[in-house]
Amino acid sequence: MICNICPRRCAAERTERSGAGACAMPAGLRIARAGLHFWEEPCISGERGSGAIFFSGCNLRCCFCQNGTISAGGFGKAVSTNRLCRIMEELVSQGAHNINLVTPTHFTPWILEALNEPLGVPVVWNCGGYETVETLRTLEGKVQIYLPDFKYAMKEPALRYSRAADYFDYASAAILEMFRQTGPYQMEDGLLRRGVVIRHLVLPGQMENTRRCIDWVAEQFRPGDVLFSLMAQYTPQPDGPRELDRHVTGAEYRAAVEYMENCGIVDGFTQERTSAREEYTPPFDLTGV
Repeated sequence: MICNICPRRCAAERTERSGAGACAMPAGLRIARAGLHFWEEPCISGERGSGAIFFSGCNLRCCFCQNGTISAGGFGKAVSTNRLCRIMEELVSQGAHNINLVTPTHFTPWILEALNEPLGVPVVWNCGGYETVETLRTLEGKVQIYLPDFKYAMKEPALRYSRAADYFDYASAAILEMFRQTGPYQMEDGLLRRGVVIRHLVLPGQMENTRRCIDWVAEQFRPGDVLFSLMAQYTPQPDGPRELDRHVTGAEYRAAVEYMENCGIVDGFTQERTSAREEYTPPFDLTGV
């Protein structure tokens, strides 16, 4: 296939045996792990866990990615669409509150095939936010919960840290499309059944970017529309730039929380700074694949 699924629109030739383009993934599905996951937001993980399926590859190149083994390294196993269907059924039978598709964008056509039949639980599209509206529209009716990152509102850090200077343009349009599809969020017994959860990871020394992201969310949505998750779990990576070679300070995160509250964002989640631990990243060992 000639691929233009994501905003890179790199027209890469992806075959069954070789990958190209930004995601470096072949045609077909590649998965690194599938299992019950307990480290998402409480309304996603619940008590029994989210049925998380971690896909290999990514259309972003974030220098601080905690899942670099699979996102940049490409670790994983090729599976058929039928096998993905069975994996989802297995997770539901294990008690998963939802099916959580992690970094799925570059596999959208094959995932759509696997979502032909209702699963009995919500489907979560857990992505980096770097999406095209055209691709998202193919998911309408198949995905009940969107869980996008909203990493940047500024071009310079978007280019420097994720090689995507146009990140805000695409992510902002994508989030509005996600909300158009789901409408205001719907909760049942403490679990999200439908809606959008916007995640923002606070980066060291990047408070202006954080403030601008919060500003945009506050301007676009009213209370009751979306949930906002302000994340403190940034973990320095060995090959990251020097200015990101530390955790977010308590003062930085408190300032971000205060700014969010002052902007009127009351629906959502904040994290303890103890979330910035490597052990919160699951082992990518083909479990459940």
